[in-house]
Amino acid sequence: MVQNTTCAELEARLIPRRDMISRLVERSSEWRAHAVRSGSRSAGVATYSSRMKSLSVIGLIAGVVLLLCSGCQTASYAPLPEQPTATTTVTLSPGDVIKLTFPGATELNQSQKIRTDGKVSLPLVGEVEAAGKTLSGFQSELARLYKPQLRNSDVLVTLESGTATVIVSGSVSKPGKFTFDRPTTVFQAIMEAGGASEYGTLAKVRLIRTVRGEQHTQVLNLKSAMTGQTTKVYYVKDGDVIYVTQRIF
Repeated sequence: MVQNTTCAELEARLIPRRDMISRLVERSSEWRAHAVRSGSRSAGVATYSSRMKSLSVIGLIAGVVLLLCSGCQTASYAPLPEQPTATTTVTLSPGDVIKLTFPGATELNQSQKIRTDGKVSLPLVGEVEAAGKTLSGFQSELARLYKPQLRNSDVLVTLESGTATVIVSGSVSKPGKFTFDRPTTVFQAIMEAGGASEYGTLAKVRLIRTVRGEQHTQVLNLKSAMTGQTTKVYYVKDGDVIYVTQRIF
């Protein structure tokens, strides 16, 4: 296992050693003066020079490391924040497979695929619209619908499998139709298509989405993601078209 050492930790370790080198240099000077007074000047000077060479090398190394540490204080090497996957909002879509778990009525436990009309057929309550709702929202709706039917109407809704088919076009290296596991971001979809080509730009990415039979276009600026800046996350939905525009020379 590799142990990471921060600049602050390294500097804290080196400062005592730097102070120790300073003390040794002072003692060596005192020793040299004593050697001269005792008459053994030649031997004393030779030994003193040898010690000073070793101390100079050590001091030089310590100085370089401390200099590097002072420089890295201006750079940002902070770790990426943890992605709160447990709270990531997923909107249900046709084709998703959801798992229903009833703690108080295990015989009702089942998995169902959301039909193309966005509905699922459930025992005791019949047809229920699922598409377009979040997992937590659909879960609350089912608990309300089952309350008159069950003594314990608690229900857990989880996404067993969910995919989104997206077209990535324009100035990308590998344009085409892609199927992604959800949740997937627009930026991830573009990277799956090979990223922007030499003529493309992420500063004006067009996201075309069909909502209630109408096409809506939103222009996204994803260029900052390539420079290490924090960028708002946009998630793809089934049927989306992502168009990477050509940059103006």
